[in-house]
This record gives sequence, structure tokens and C-alpha cells, in this order.
Amino acid sequence: MSTVATSFGIEEALEQLGVKETNKGTSTGNDWFSNGEEIASYSPVDGKLIGKVTTTTKEDYEKVMDKAAEAFKSWRVIPAPQRGEVVRQFGEELRRLKEPLGKLVSYEMGKSYQEGLGEVQEMIDICDFAVGLSRQLHGLTMHSERPGHRMYEQYHPLGIVGIISAFNFPVAVWSWNTALAWICGDVCVWKPSEKAPLCGVACQKIAARVFAENNLPEGISCLVNGDYKVGEYMTTDKRIPLISATGSTRMGKIVGRTVGERLGKSLLELGGNNAIIVTPDADIKMTVIGAVFGAVGTAGQRCTSTRRLIIHESIYDKVKDAVVAAYEQLRIGNPLDENNHVGPLIDKDAVRMYQSALEKVVEEGGNIIVEGGVLEGEGYESGCYVKPAIAEANNDFEIVQHETFAPVLYLLKYSGGVENALDIQNGVAQGLSSAIMTNNLREAERFLSVAGSDCGIANVNIGTSGAEIGGAFGGEKDTGGGRESGSDAWKIYMRRQTNTINYTTELPLAQGIKFDL
Repeated sequence: MSTVATSFGIEEALEQLGVKETNKGTSTGNDWFSNGEEIASYSPVDGKLIGKVTTTTKEDYEKVMDKAAEAFKSWRVIPAPQRGEVVRQFGEELRRLKEPLGKLVSYEMGKSYQEGLGEVQEMIDICDFAVGLSRQLHGLTMHSERPGHRMYEQYHPLGIVGIISAFNFPVAVWSWNTALAWICGDVCVWKPSEKAPLCGVACQKIAARVFAENNLPEGISCLVNGDYKVGEYMTTDKRIPLISATGSTRMGKIVGRTVGERLGKSLLELGGNNAIIVTPDADIKMTVIGAVFGAVGTAGQRCTSTRRLIIHESIYDKVKDAVVAAYEQLRIGNPLDENNHVGPLIDKDAVRMYQSALEKVVEEGGNIIVEGGVLEGEGYESGCYVKPAIAEANNDFEIVQHETFAPVLYLLKYSGGVENALDIQNGVAQGLSSAIMTNNLREAERFLSVAGSDCGIANVNIGTSGAEIGGAFGGEKDTGGGRESGSDAWKIYMRRQTNTINYTTELPLAQGIKFDL
């Protein structure tokens, strides 16, 4: 593949994954087709072409939906533990291909190779979780008020689950949804981000191979590619009872409104504006590690990235100096080189957004204490490498109120008790992830109380990013309210049914109603 960079063995990784120079972007399994225009995927690492994917036309989409609907009829009646065995095999394939897939994630998206491997490990972990879950899709039993009656509830698969994922986690978020949906008896149609289409092709090839080896029909795992128009096919389609969408709050509001108009269900994972509260009782060393990784990991392009550091005035200068000193040690460069901490932003549009944020914080009266800027020269030819920046700001700045998907960290000062810090933390529209650094039990419990953090994730003495798959992942307010991954998140992929069985020869009515004939 002459157009592909040979940096750090990426060409070998693509070969192992079966990703070609030009790929069909629509698939129902091992059947690959598409008649739309091409999407070219350029790596933000070096600006070179990785490959191309042909997009999904309306006619292609209809073929996918027909196959998916047909596959659902047979997949739903396979016992859940047997579906779990197929997911177990998928997890084993991911273990075998962890390094090449992690490398592709790193090269196509720009996150560090270690983070790319970590993302594939999340896929493996959710498969393990789903396999155990396949024997635990339980309902409840209830006592009936009528003699000789039994009541219980059970869960049935929904049907076709539509998944729209974002570029920053180009494989993990799909797997969070699809592993659980498959276990539940659903089939899936996935539209990956047009900024990372080759990761979608690679994952679909792995899944298709596993389903084919188990003599299962086409349509259980489907792939569609394209821009927002393909997403609109899905969100307006009554044949898809659930749309799981990850992305910006702006996008999520459109999806939620569109799906809601047809009375479908939405699982929305949207923007975050995450904060770490640092109290006078914090361990400074732990704080620095958590804050810096949270702020610069994935070049600040995680929905759980640390955007705000809320520091008590009594230790403000000490924490600020420690964080600034840590930033001086950051190495920025090719993310496939494991000596580097920070890779590139996804594209030049993201770079412009980063630059605009730094300009706005100054315009609003902020003080930049770690200068940003775009890196140039050898190793930075893609134009997507930027310096992680730190600015002192106020929480009511307009730019601070919005999510900046880039490595810009805002330092905010608070006085008084932890309740004042919570007012600042909760004083934004988003409610995804939050953390407090303290060795004070009362402060920690206050943070976790009903009057504490208003976020879906609230951590004590760890950062805002790095969620494990065992817990439900998601947030409140403008983050969308969805929950993915662990705990009982599986329930959204199923429909609940209440059953009442009368095993007598009488027909008493509820509430003692009399209806004699």
C-alpha cells in the first residue's frame, strides 16, 4: 500500500486487519458493498493517506436494513448463553489482534499507542462482562393481589440498534453498545465517525469473521459509512427502536429531537466540562498526576477530559506551580512512539477551535500561564500538533462554560468550604465526570452526597477520565442522561414486559372490580 506511511509498522497492522487501500464502506457481515462517494482517511500523525472508504447510499442502506431485520428473527431466539459464546469468541479475536488494532486507532485518530491499546482492552473487557451477563438477563417476580395468580416481568430484545460513534473513541464505544446489544438478542447497525472510518472497517471484519465461523446469518453486525446524511437515515427510521449516539451536545439535541418525534428511544453520550476540586487536604502529587493525564490524554479529546481545576485559595499557588512544572516535562510527537505523552489533534478544524479558545479566554480577561501554539517543523508536518495550554480564568467566562475539545486547562480559585467549590463545578450546562482530591472524609462524603456533584460520574482521589467498564458510564444535564457499559445499562437494549398468569378456574379482576355476566 504505497500511499500509507510505514511509521512504526502501521502498514503491517493494516495488512493483519485486512484493511485495504480502498475499502467498501457498507457491510452486513462478509458481504461488502457500497456505491457512494469516497471518504479519504488521512492520519493526523503525519498527514499521509491511510486509505479510502466508499460511503453508503440510500439504496445500500435499505439493503442493510433488510438484512438486519431478517437476521434479528433468528438471532433473537438463540439462547442468550449461546449468544454469549459468540461474543466470547469475538473477545478472543480482539485479544489476538490487540496490537494491530491499537496501532490503527493510534494512527488514524492520533491518541498515544498506549491509549490505543487501552481502548482495545476496553473492547475485550466489555466482551468478558457481556459473556457473564448472558446468564443474568433477569426480571422480577411480584405477588399478585388476586388468588391463584402469578406475576413476573421479563426482558425481550428490541430489534435493530443503531450506533453512531465519535472519532475520539473510534472502536471502544461501538463495542460498549454492540457487545451488550448482541447479548440481549439485538442486531446492530453502526455508523462510525467519518474521521476514523478505517477503524470501523477493521472492527466489522473481525466481527463478521466470528459470526461466519459460527454459521450465523448476515445482518447481525452491520456497517454504514458517510456523513450526517447517513446518520439521518438512521435517526428517522422507525425500524430502529434505539439510537445510541455519542458526540457533541449540539448533535445530541438533534438526534434526541428526531428520534423522539417518532417515539423511539435514544441513548445519548454527549459533551463534558469536567472538573477536579482540589481541597487544602489534597495529596498534591496525586492531584498533579490525575489533572495532567486528564487534561492532556488523547490531546484533550476525551469527553471525560479534565477542563477545569478548581483549587482552594490556600494552596492555589502551590498546585499551580506543580502543574506548570509537570507540563514542562510533556513530550509532544508521534503517538506511536511510546516516549511521547501527547499526540496530535484529529484535524486542522480542531486546531482552529483550540486557537480560538485561547484567544477567547484572553479576550474575556483570562491569563495564560502555559503558552499554547501550533507546532511546526520535522515531525509536525500534519499541522495538527499543538502545545497543551493552561489559563487562569473565571467559571462564568463564556469559553469556560463550553467544552473545548483540545488540551486547554482552566485554573479556577475558590475560597471557603467545599460547598463553594461544588457551586463552581456544578455551574456549567454539562454533567459528565467530576472528581475531588482530598484526604478529608467529610469533604469526600459531601462531594458524593445528594447535595454534591451533579455529574453521572463522581470520583474521589482519582481523575475525571479512565472509567472502568464495570460501572455504568454517562452523565446528566447537557451530557444527555444516557448510560452505557456496565451495571444495569443492558436494560436499555431490551423491552420490558409484565406477565400475569392465572392458574385457577376463576377470573377475578384487579382492584376487586365486579363484572358478572
